[in-house]
Amino acid sequence: MPRILPLLILAVLQPLAAFAGDPLVWPRFRGPNGSGVSPDGRPPIDLGPETNVKWKVAAPAGASSPIVAGDLLVFTAEADGKLLTVACRRSDGAEAWRAEAPVKELEKYLANEGSPAASTPATDGQRIVSYFGSCGLFCYDLAGRELWRREMPPAATLGSFGTGVSPIIEQGLVILLRDEALDPQLIALDAATGEVQWQKPRTSTGGWSTPVVLNVDAGKQLVAVGQGRLVAYNLPTGAEMWYVEGMPAATCSSPVVDGARLYFAGWSPGSGDEQLFRMPPFKLVLLGDSNSDGQLSKDEMKLPPLKDYFDSIDGDHDGLITAAEWDHMQQVVASSQNVAFAVDAGGSGDVTATHVRWQAKRGLPYVPSAIFYENQYVMVKDGGIVTAYDGDSGKELYQKRLGAEGNYYASPVAAAGHIYLTSLADGTITVLKAGADPPEVVVQNPPLGERVAATPAIVGDTMYLRTAGHLYAFARGK
Repeated sequence: MPRILPLLILAVLQPLAAFAGDPLVWPRFRGPNGSGVSPDGRPPIDLGPETNVKWKVAAPAGASSPIVAGDLLVFTAEADGKLLTVACRRSDGAEAWRAEAPVKELEKYLANEGSPAASTPATDGQRIVSYFGSCGLFCYDLAGRELWRREMPPAATLGSFGTGVSPIIEQGLVILLRDEALDPQLIALDAATGEVQWQKPRTSTGGWSTPVVLNVDAGKQLVAVGQGRLVAYNLPTGAEMWYVEGMPAATCSSPVVDGARLYFAGWSPGSGDEQLFRMPPFKLVLLGDSNSDGQLSKDEMKLPPLKDYFDSIDGDHDGLITAAEWDHMQQVVASSQNVAFAVDAGGSGDVTATHVRWQAKRGLPYVPSAIFYENQYVMVKDGGIVTAYDGDSGKELYQKRLGAEGNYYASPVAAAGHIYLTSLADGTITVLKAGADPPEVVVQNPPLGERVAATPAIVGDTMYLRTAGHLYAFARGK
C-alpha cells in the first residue's frame, strides 16, 4: 500500500500538471496584454470543419472570446434570457461549470450584430471576472463559486449597439472602461474583494475598446481609447498622465503595445474626415418639436439613425436635447479622425505633437483590432483587405485583398511566424506569413460554415475558436 499511494497521487496530479505552468497564457481579450500574440504557440495552419479538429462541442450563444484559466476555457454566453459565465475543459470541451449573473433588465443591443454576452472575461490565475453591460461585474473562483459582485444599471451604448468592452486584471486590480451615455467612467476594483480602489469620470460617452497596460520607467500605465482621444493613466492611482488627440468618434478596436511604444488603428463611420452620414443643423431637426419648446424629447426625435443616439447626445441626461447639446456632439464628430499611429510613451498632457512617431490613414479596421508582430503593424478591414505598416517608420509595406471577402469582427492572432484572419460570415480562416513583404498567403482554409465574431485563443499547439453555435479546438495531427 505505501508504494501504491504515491502512484495514485501522481495519477491525479499529472492531468493538472499539463496546465499548471500556463494559467496566464491567454488571460483576457486578445491574450497577453491584448497583443493577440502567443509567443510559444504552435497551432496548425490547416484549419477546417474536419481538419485538425481535436474536438468540437455545442456552445450557448454569445459574442465574447474564450480565455484560458489553467485547464479551463472560459467565455460569457446568453441562453433563454440568462447571462452566463461558462467554463469548459480544455482537454475535451466538456462543460465544467456555468454561473448565472442576475439581470433585471437586458441592455439594448442590436440582435443581428451584437449580444448581451459580448464582453470577454479575464483571469489572474486565481479568479475569473466577467462583465455584462446589463448588470455589472462578477467574480468567481476557478471552480465557479461566486466571490463578489458589483452590480450596475444597464449601459446605454451608442446607437444601442450593446456593450463590447472587456475587463482586464492587472497588479491586483480589476479594470473596467465603461464609456456609456449615462455615467461614463474608468473604474478599478480590488480583485480579491471587489472594493473600489479608484474611479475616474470620462467625457467619452461611447466606445467598445478594451484598455492595455504600458510598462514605463515611472511604473505601469493604463491606456484607454475614447471619443477623439487616447489617454494614459497611472495604474495604481488612476491619475491622468498623457493623451493623444485625433481619434475616431467611436472606436471598436483596441491598441497594442510593444515595449514602451503603443500602436493604434481605428475607423468609425461618423468621424469628421470620413463621414458616411452628417448631423443636420439643429433648426432642421426642430421641425419635429411638436410642443415648440425649442428642445427635443425622445418622442420628438424622428430622424434615423440619430434617434438611436439620443442618450449619447443628451449630455445632462434629462430626457431633452438642447441646441447646445446638439452643437457639442456635432463638434465631437467633426473633430474625430480615422487614423493609425505609433506613439512613444512618456511626457505629460497633450503629447500629440511630441511623441506620436508616425500616422497613417489607409486600410483602417472598423471592428477588429490590428496586430503588431515581427515589426509590422498589420490590420484587416471589411472585404478581407490587409494593410501592413513598418513598425518603426510607418511606411506602408502593402495593401492587398488577402483574406476572404465579407466583414471581419474577430481580431487577427499570431503565433510561430503566422497571422490568422477569421471572416465573420462563415468562419473562413486565412493564414499569412508574418513579416513578409510582399505579402504571402500560406493557407486559405475552407469555411467553417458558421458566423465567427469572437477572436480565437492560442495555447501551445492548440487554437480555440468560438463560432455562433460551437467551440472548436484545433491541434496538429488531429
